[in-house]
Amino acid sequence: MSSTIFKNLSTKFSVFSTLKKFLCGLIGSLLLLLFAGGGVVYQGISALHQPNSLEVPIYFEVKKGDSLKRVTQRLSEAGVIGSEFWFYWYARYQRIDRKLKAGEYQLLPALSSVDLYQVLISGKSVEYSIQFIEGWNLKQVLGEFANHPKLLREITTNDPVSVAERLQLSQPHAEGMFFPDTYSYHKGMTDVDVLTVAHQRLKDTLERLWHAKSPQALVKTPYEALILASIIEKETGAPEERGLIAGVFTARLKIGMRLQTDPTVIYGLGDDFDGNLTRAHLRQPTPYNTYVIRGLPPTPIAMPGEASIAAAVQPELSDYLYFVAQGDGTHQFSKNLKDHNRAVRKYQLNRKRNYRSN
Repeated sequence: MSSTIFKNLSTKFSVFSTLKKFLCGLIGSLLLLLFAGGGVVYQGISALHQPNSLEVPIYFEVKKGDSLKRVTQRLSEAGVIGSEFWFYWYARYQRIDRKLKAGEYQLLPALSSVDLYQVLISGKSVEYSIQFIEGWNLKQVLGEFANHPKLLREITTNDPVSVAERLQLSQPHAEGMFFPDTYSYHKGMTDVDVLTVAHQRLKDTLERLWHAKSPQALVKTPYEALILASIIEKETGAPEERGLIAGVFTARLKIGMRLQTDPTVIYGLGDDFDGNLTRAHLRQPTPYNTYVIRGLPPTPIAMPGEASIAAAVQPELSDYLYFVAQGDGTHQFSKNLKDHNRAVRKYQLNRKRNYRSN
């Protein structure tokens, strides 16, 4: 009987020993796997913190509907990330795939993948700028968009009426309906987006200055003020003269005298104007020929700046009824036709550049 007990104990001890070896082996294997896995994870995390190998900044676009997988592939192709595997799965783990924002981003050299995630979820697209110059007409404004390929083009005509319809402007003619300034945009925006902002800026500026209109101003509506301001803008580049020129036009309007301003004639000629304004042009009837019509033309002829709008609603009244360009950007003002003709002869004979008589 003691022999049987001894055999049973030996068997149990053998099983226990085998089980112990198995468990030790299993634990050892698990620890080995754990250490190995930890090493791999550490390697992956280190890779995510490594700076990229870019030598110069590049632009990268996340398009609407792009998946994380597609973004990861394109980043790898561009040489921005070293490991698609770690970039993709870490992004999934952090749920960055749900936070990606469409846009164009500037990726700098030495940027790590961890930093890159923050860029791609920031929504801070690269900003560009477009400038509209005081005195530009609509054709020049629309032509400037050709220099900005990042902007999508939706307007395919220079016709002011069609442009006004497309933008749903309050006036049926788009000339002069945008404020000259520098505007920011990002890739994916359209010319309509930019013009809408420029139009709102004009409305706000015009409304603010209209409330400050002086009693001496003869313009009856903000739109009339805009028309007069566009003429003032085209007549002088000397800021100190804007108020005086506005005063001359206001005095002419008051006594029923024609404005007789060359820029309106040139605008009315359109593409027929070759750069040489003749006496025949001054007699040619158009809705904009202020040598023929009385009062203001039907629309602005260009984009006036804030100073010209302010001059239109706050004219500097004087006894002057005439002015002639002196060739240096300023004008000689006269109170009567005799003095004006004398000034005209003086500057005609001298053949000054930018000669203009009004």
